[in-house]
Amino acid sequence: SKLAALFEHPLYNIPVPEVTEKDKLFIINPMEKFSLHSSGSDEWVSSSKAETLLLTGKTAYDAYPTWLKFHIGINRYELYPRRDPLLPTLLRDLARQRIISSVQKSGGTQLKLIMTFPNYGQALFKPMKQTRDQETPIDFFYFSDFERHNAEIAAFHLDRILDFRRIPPVSGRLVNITKEIRDITTDKKLAKTFFISPGGNVCFYGECSYYCSTEHALCGKPDQLEGSMAALLPDKKLAKRHSWRSPWRRSYHKSKKAEWELNPNYCAQVRETPPYDRGHRLLDLIDMTILDFLMGNMDRHHYETFEKFGNDTFLLHLDNGRGFGTHSRDEPSILAPLQQCCSIKKSTYLRLQLLATQPYRLSDVLREALAADPLAPVLAEPHLRALDRRLGKVLVAVGHCLAR
Repeated sequence: SKLAALFEHPLYNIPVPEVTEKDKLFIINPMEKFSLHSSGSDEWVSSSKAETLLLTGKTAYDAYPTWLKFHIGINRYELYPRRDPLLPTLLRDLARQRIISSVQKSGGTQLKLIMTFPNYGQALFKPMKQTRDQETPIDFFYFSDFERHNAEIAAFHLDRILDFRRIPPVSGRLVNITKEIRDITTDKKLAKTFFISPGGNVCFYGECSYYCSTEHALCGKPDQLEGSMAALLPDKKLAKRHSWRSPWRRSYHKSKKAEWELNPNYCAQVRETPPYDRGHRLLDLIDMTILDFLMGNMDRHHYETFEKFGNDTFLLHLDNGRGFGTHSRDEPSILAPLQQCCSIKKSTYLRLQLLATQPYRLSDVLREALAADPLAPVLAEPHLRALDRRLGKVLVAVGHCLAR
């Protein structure tokens, strides 16, 4: 296994700083019992009368559902640890747990659903909109592209292979539109959009600002639909998140260019602007840039951090559905922060060099990681080959910086 060998490599065993109480997102007593709100939300509260009877010798923590252990494990330095024993169980829960509620997520440009499980865990479901081998048409603007369910799955595994671990766990899942969405939804607006197509398939389209109409309906075969299931982060009431506008955000205009596209010295003013004027925030943003370039994702207008940790923490890499849209062409402008700032973390650079070598080739380890997903093959082969080509271009860009 190339993947197992990669994670055993010394570059993947660099210790993280010691996690103190103030570095944890939640401070809990592992002996204390918790009960979950029966409202269906993912909030949880301390309770003197726990709903679960504990087996002899076990702590209350042992009885927590996996999603809750995931939330409790988040700290200043990582969303989940490298050798996280919870990860296989959490991915399995996302793929197999019974769905007891399906409602549309408010906001956003395309249809997404919030799925709830019997243990009060929740997941964000992005449905399949196009096949694996469909490329984004060359005349499509990045902001009018489809969101792809398989891109969300592949992004999670790629992020982990790069040792960023800043994307919540994602699994593919085959959902029954009739039993797991239509028949159990309490969302009246969503319920009104179901219909049977002329081909006899169950379809729905929901309500959103793009692609929510009968012309863009999501249809099953006859009622089986692929999608990605992403573990939700803790409720924002429990763990506030700060949304940051990316300095290299695109103009989202058909003809207007952003300032960074016109000013070759743009990075100098970014370096003088908080929060990029100190700490590792700029380097973390360049990590995200490299992830996006490898995926071909041009749609990174914002990113988030947990408010509790201030500026000294990692960036959350959320919403990756517009990655992996093209394999036949690369988008060099995504690398602008790296090229203009000529900065990169040494650890990131060393791992990229490692992933360019035959024993740990990026396409091979990602292919192996994705093979375990319920919807495998997740990516068409040309997308995997494109990763190796793009990785080479990142290393060339760093080489130019070193030469300068």
